Amino acid sequence: MDHLREPFELVLKEYLDVCPRGQHTHAFFEMVYIVDGTGSQKINELTFDYEPGNLFLVAPNDSHVFKINKPSQFFFIRFNNVFVQASKKDKDLIQRLELILQNARLDPGCILRTEQDRDAVKNLMHILIQEHLRRDLYHKELILQLVNTLLVIVARNIANAYPKEINEASEDKMLAMLQHIQANIYYPEKLRAETLSTHFSISETYLGRYFKKHTGETLQQYILKYKLKLIETRLLHSNMRINEIADEFGFTDKSHLNRIFKKYRGISPGDFKRRGNKFN
Repeated sequence: MDHLREPFELVLKEYLDVCPRGQHTHAFFEMVYIVDGTGSQKINELTFDYEPGNLFLVAPNDSHVFKINKPSQFFFIRFNNVFVQASKKDKDLIQRLELILQNARLDPGCILRTEQDRDAVKNLMHILIQEHLRRDLYHKELILQLVNTLLVIVARNIANAYPKEINEASEDKMLAMLQHIQANIYYPEKLRAETLSTHFSISETYLGRYFKKHTGETLQQYILKYKLKLIETRLLHSNMRINEIADEFGFTDKSHLNRIFKKYRGISPGDFKRRGNKFN
């Protein structure tokens, strides 16, 4: 496992024809920006194609490896818990970091959701790489500002997965509840109404109304919708069998998952996987 000696590190690789390392893990967080080239990246059991402008986040203890099709150049932004802890003096920054890090494993693949943000990050990365290479006066201070701007953009893209009613004016408790649900999506016992009401100091009788008031959907609708989104990712980007996915997400069995998936997606998980693989 790789370790990071400094709280923060930038690395621009030369063009690579093959990945110099096999599948490996880190003890730190790593943002991977694709400067040029095409191929795929396997993160744990999920495989994603990459192209210029993609941005991935690899969490500590995640295993990953690149399969390079066209000679590729990667830009790595690495940071560890020391960087996160040092950021606690900046409340806004630590909240963005927490949002990003809590979602690292839940929503893999390219972080950037919109064309506008992909263009913004492309320009931002160009400046960041130039500052990293030139090391002019105040380059460290400027790099920190640029990385902070990058974190704002990434956090916004992750937040786009929230219900449309959620925005930066939403109550902190509501945002914390959504983050809690996402972080514990594999643990149904932590998402029960009685557990959430105790954790967030909201009466169990009011919890449902509170959630719907702020999100426009019921608690169970949101949990199921989020599960289905993650299940789609498993179907398209992993070799997991449907019964394994059903077990991972707390469904009774494969037929239970098939019935729910078809009800909300209009297609069986198996057909969804086959169609997805046909077009990817």
